[in-house]
Amino acid sequence: MSNKEINDDNKELNIKEINKKIFSMILPITIEGTLQMAAGIVMMGMIGRIDVLAVSALGVSLRITQIIWAFFKGITMGATVFVAQYFGANERKKMIHVIQQTMISTIVVVVVLQAIVYTQAENLLAIFNPSQELLQMAVIYIKTVSFGLPFLAIMLVVGGVLQGMGRARTHMMITIIMNIVNIAIGYVLIFGKLGFEPMGITGAAIATAISQFVAAILGLYVLLSKNGILHAYLNRSFFKVDFKQIRDVYKVGLPTSMESIFWQLAAIILTRAILTYGETAFAAHQLGLQAESVSYMPAAGFGIAATAFIGQALGANDKKLAKVYIKQIFKGVVWMTLISTVILLFFPKYLMMLLTDNPEVIRLGAIYLMLMGLVQLPQNAAGVLMGAMRGAGYTNIPMIVAGTGLWGIRVPFTLLVVYYFKLPIIAIWIIISIDMTFRFLLNLVLYKKKDIYENNLIN
Repeated sequence: MSNKEINDDNKELNIKEINKKIFSMILPITIEGTLQMAAGIVMMGMIGRIDVLAVSALGVSLRITQIIWAFFKGITMGATVFVAQYFGANERKKMIHVIQQTMISTIVVVVVLQAIVYTQAENLLAIFNPSQELLQMAVIYIKTVSFGLPFLAIMLVVGGVLQGMGRARTHMMITIIMNIVNIAIGYVLIFGKLGFEPMGITGAAIATAISQFVAAILGLYVLLSKNGILHAYLNRSFFKVDFKQIRDVYKVGLPTSMESIFWQLAAIILTRAILTYGETAFAAHQLGLQAESVSYMPAAGFGIAATAFIGQALGANDKKLAKVYIKQIFKGVVWMTLISTVILLFFPKYLMMLLTDNPEVIRLGAIYLMLMGLVQLPQNAAGVLMGAMRGAGYTNIPMIVAGTGLWGIRVPFTLLVVYYFKLPIIAIWIIISIDMTFRFLLNLVLYKKKDIYENNLIN
């Protein structure tokens, strides 16, 4: 056998090992995302069978709670990047210190935010100018679900830490249990089973908060138990605050927070605009978003994998490995997206029928899904590029791209078609499709322009 043949065999073996490692992380994340999608569809399907008003109340409430989710998701991303790079560099003590400081700061901040949401619920929801009946129902939901926010924040930190270390399977198991609890308790409380009175949307809120509590407890157990990574460090010094480390994590994470908050603020404006078409159109949009998760929820795993593996490779100062990772991850997301695109384009009505039995909502939602099906590939490919840039510590680039697309295209043109041209709701969905395509192209240009593989946050 020639030297060239030997080198080719070694190269093939390395690629196989890399693909196996990627697959071992992406599979749990994809299963987790798919199960979350399925749980979301089941919960939304139960709420959708209460009435259209209940779906709308859930929709406007989510716009507020998702801002808090977006903030902590971003901070968690900062922790994930540091954890991944320290993990790749085999710096265990520094990695644990990052986890400690992120957890402590998160708990303090989320308690304050929960109090604000609970006491100011009506004022926050008034932004959407809802009808009095819708406002009353949404206030009940958001006040109840706010008690789950501290547990949601803890769960996000645990998830980010585990994913940064490549332990996606553990986080998947926690998510599976959380979703089972959410569906089971939701079914009992929403429809009044096992001797309970039917509680409708209030039951859905209680189920969500309880499931988040369960997930947080399980996550803390994984980190703090006898075999957990933090167990040996659980003493008085654990609660000592290191403002410099917190600042470093937040510095990396806040751009991702702002990126997500851009989305949520834009969603508030879009929600208010869509509500002008009536609650049936809004329900179609809301349920369409849920059904669309058949594509973007599984694809999110590829973006997370890109962040973790690029971070680990750069932490180990292996630029070549980082480039191989991104190439293989990109191939995977393309194949997965082709499958989900077929589902959205050719079976949209069947997806909508899983969520509602309202004919008009099904008709409008199917149009939304077909339009989104056309742009799933650029949307999911952009997710991988953004994941890679985050893993290298360039969290500001995805933020800039999101801000440009949302506030340069989606929001202003939506306001024009709704309030000036008074076009049908389909015009908004076309604008969303254009925005997704634009952001992919901008991500691609910036990714090629910026040599992300030269960046290393740790020392």
